[in-house]
Amino acid sequence: MESANQDINLNSPNKGLVSDTMTDVPVEGATSSANTMLPTGLTEEESEELRIELSKVEEEIHTLRQVLSAKERHANELKRKLGLSPLNELKQNLTKGWQDVQTSNAYKKTQETLSQAGQKTSAALSTVGTAISRRIGDMRNSATFKSFEDKVGNIKFKVVGGNGNGEGVRSPTEPIPVQDKAPL
Repeated sequence: MESANQDINLNSPNKGLVSDTMTDVPVEGATSSANTMLPTGLTEEESEELRIELSKVEEEIHTLRQVLSAKERHANELKRKLGLSPLNELKQNLTKGWQDVQTSNAYKKTQETLSQAGQKTSAALSTVGTAISRRIGDMRNSATFKSFEDKVGNIKFKVVGGNGNGEGVRSPTEPIPVQDKAPL
């Protein structure tokens, strides 16, 4: 290393890295040979055979990854030539999935059950609506409602009175006279 007072550039891409001169410094207690640390029950020859086999398997994995990558590129090129995009594929998958759902027995049974429930609900609401309409009609024709309606009309007449433009005060049940709006 140079000097202890060396300027350190914190923006350098190499900041925090050990210099090349430090990589060759031996560490106490470390061994230089990987062969000295053999797994229990393995001889040096067996260990070497396993390392060779591991190396071959890793090479095969690397080759297979390259082949797979080439096949994926080729498939993407074919899709591009056919005009298939990921969005089109998604649409096709969704359409097929929806068709599969619609043809399933569970969907058909559910649809049938919901249809029957809807018909029964509609009939029930119609019956309730008819009953309510009949009750309201009966209530409007009752003496109590007519008496209440007259009282509300009288109170309104007392509060509002005439419309303030010189007309006389009328009863709420009195018909409104038709005015002649012909020019003079």
